Amino acid sequence: MVDLRIGAVVSALVVVAVAGGAWAAAPPTSASASASASTHGGGPAAQRLYVAPWGSDGWPGTFERPFATPGRAQQAVRARTGAMTSDIVVNLRGGTYRLSAPLRMSEAGGDSGRGGHRVVYRAYGYGTARQEPVTLSGGREVRGWRPDPGRRGVWRADVGALDTRQLYVGGRRAARASQGDGIPGRLKVTSGGLTTTSAVPRGWRMPEDIELRFRFDYVEGRCGVAGVSRGPGDLTTIRMDEPCWRLARDMYGAELLAMPSDVENSPSFLEKPGSWYLDRSRPGRHQLLYRPRAGEDMRRAQVTAPVLETLVSGAGSPGRPVHDIAFEGLTFAHAGWLAPSEPAGFAAAWSMYLRPGKGDEPRLLTVPGNVAFRTAERITFRGNRFVHLGAQGLEFSENSSHNTVDGNVFTDISDGGVVLGVLPPDTKGSNRGNRITNNWIHHIAADHHAASGIWDTGGRETTIAHNQVDHVPYTGILSGPSEDLRGLMRGNRIVGNRVFATNRLLADGGGIYLRGEQGTSHKDGAVVSGNAVTGSAYGEWNVGIYTDDSSNWITVRDNAVHSYRASIGGCSEEWGDRPVRNIRYRGNFWDDAVPDWLPRRDYPGGWPPAPDCGDPHDLEFKDNTRLTPADPAADCAARPACAAIVDRAGPEPSYRRGLGLAP
Repeated sequence: MVDLRIGAVVSALVVVAVAGGAWAAAPPTSASASASASTHGGGPAAQRLYVAPWGSDGWPGTFERPFATPGRAQQAVRARTGAMTSDIVVNLRGGTYRLSAPLRMSEAGGDSGRGGHRVVYRAYGYGTARQEPVTLSGGREVRGWRPDPGRRGVWRADVGALDTRQLYVGGRRAARASQGDGIPGRLKVTSGGLTTTSAVPRGWRMPEDIELRFRFDYVEGRCGVAGVSRGPGDLTTIRMDEPCWRLARDMYGAELLAMPSDVENSPSFLEKPGSWYLDRSRPGRHQLLYRPRAGEDMRRAQVTAPVLETLVSGAGSPGRPVHDIAFEGLTFAHAGWLAPSEPAGFAAAWSMYLRPGKGDEPRLLTVPGNVAFRTAERITFRGNRFVHLGAQGLEFSENSSHNTVDGNVFTDISDGGVVLGVLPPDTKGSNRGNRITNNWIHHIAADHHAASGIWDTGGRETTIAHNQVDHVPYTGILSGPSEDLRGLMRGNRIVGNRVFATNRLLADGGGIYLRGEQGTSHKDGAVVSGNAVTGSAYGEWNVGIYTDDSSNWITVRDNAVHSYRASIGGCSEEWGDRPVRNIRYRGNFWDDAVPDWLPRRDYPGGWPPAPDCGDPHDLEFKDNTRLTPADPAADCAARPACAAIVDRAGPEPSYRRGLGLAP
């Protein structure tokens, strides 16, 4: 049985803490898309600017004489927005644009559209068969590889002052050198770190670069090692970085820290093909070490290391949001995030981590987006690709409303795909009418596994519809604030999504996970409808549609849910006055799975009992159908109404080919 006290520990702490691919997903073919991408891009009425890798920033930005950089095009846009009479379209010709600095957009700087018109940054030929592949990269190429004289089969390259937590070789993410398991010997947690009866850690090279990873149920974090030495009684003492160790003890508890799941980032661990280590022992003269995979020739291999942490950002001010900007057909790639390398490390739960605060109360922060808009309205991302990123893919926060994320691909990202709403440390804000639709989010959370494909933390009238989320280590779609904040969420719709292969690594999550107050009644509460949530019976505990602690005012109707450890259910936290209540289940198809260790109630679902959880309140079940537990997928396929839910779920047909999904 999963120890659900972990959730209680983290939830309690949260309350205290706060109170490279160059391919871009093509959009659906339509008359409007074709018209908007007419001769030379942008439509006949638009003002058109052009950027090309072979251009010059001294040229006028015309089709024949384009600019060379997106930054120069942005300057030209700013000179035109004050007198806009039509859209301004920046057409980027095919190629990789290596950004020397983030593209920072603001209302004060003149980046917004005006008079009902938009500023559009678009791949040339977007929406047509002539669309050219365009990548905005925050990375640098690493060249000059040579065999390492001290390690057979390892290559090295000089990289100056480069610092990174990610590396991409031949378009694939390489793994930081890892021992692959925990620390040998009998471990004991101390106030300053760990002791072990094994002498093995004393032989680890560059111990001050090593990080220990800690993974428990639905949380995962890491802390750096400050040093390794021989202690009394022939014990080995592992001294940990501060304040990370103190923060981790507060979040996870000393007992769990005696079980590190992995040891990473030492040249001693550089044994597995495809692994790397950054030697920073000489300031300003760092060296990358890499053990090639079979068939890789480091004299010819394309190696990219992230340099920037932000690719594109937008920021308004209270009452003056940045607005009316669109990005179409682009690839956002090769941005990193270095905060986990700080002495405070990454004591984390979900996509949140702790930093020292005032007194004994730590601050809770959110992993940022590598593309991030704050205080923004009517920003559109359509037909783009977010790949090879070191934080979260895309963020909308700090009072951002009526933004659209449609038809994009999110993959190979270190944390989550899309995050929006009231993000810690904020506890209030207004985020209305945002739409996350027809996206494919898969194989994300590559470094920080306790992340979600989509996370709406505090929106109103949010639509999360017709997305596909699959092959993720934790939760598919998460709707709910980071703590017990009331009055934020209302009128949200999670509709027609296809979710499968979630919780492949971490437990106690789900396909669609809800928590918190979702409205004031069923009239304005959340609706979870028409989703197909299947095929994720991993670990000991996960739930297809998971209404967890303090979930309130939710309607779950006309969904197909099967092959999770539990189809529906959650923990009603009576101990914290955060019960699950007012949930309607109507017209669903499910196998009503319940794990063996959990007593079955006289109503459907998996509802853990006391002492950690209590009875949910005011549940309503009407016209639901139980699928045959032995083969629920076949039973669903044989029932026309259930099969129709599955067929309609996920990206709409006109999007699928462009996203790379089967038609």
